[in-house]
Amino acid sequence: MNDNNPNPASHLPHHKLIAYSVSLQLLAAVRAASIRDATLRDHAMRSAKSTCLNAAEGAGRVTRPDKARAFAIARAEACEAAAAVEIAAASGEASAPAAAEVLRLADRVVALLTGLIR
Repeated sequence: MNDNNPNPASHLPHHKLIAYSVSLQLLAAVRAASIRDATLRDHAMRSAKSTCLNAAEGAGRVTRPDKARAFAIARAEACEAAAAVEIAAASGEASAPAAAEVLRLADRVVALLTGLIR
């Protein structure tokens, strides 16, 4: 069962998707990174949110090409969120441990989404 599902009885397709759950964890880690640069923080948050939204969209799509397209977008957004936090850490705008956690989760969600694209 997905620990991030607010309604365990839900039959929504994205609640059954591990990649969606990990995307939510990535979003929380990006938020917890507390990036001090407002522009970079906004960019990282928008990308992390888009990862979640596109993973959910892919789960809800019916045809294989539609699913793959949404999952590919989610994967690219996860990479972008990770890069934004990595850049923030490199420029002293976020901590290295926070960036490491974001990179760990991004690596996992990218791997999960890559499997769903194929």
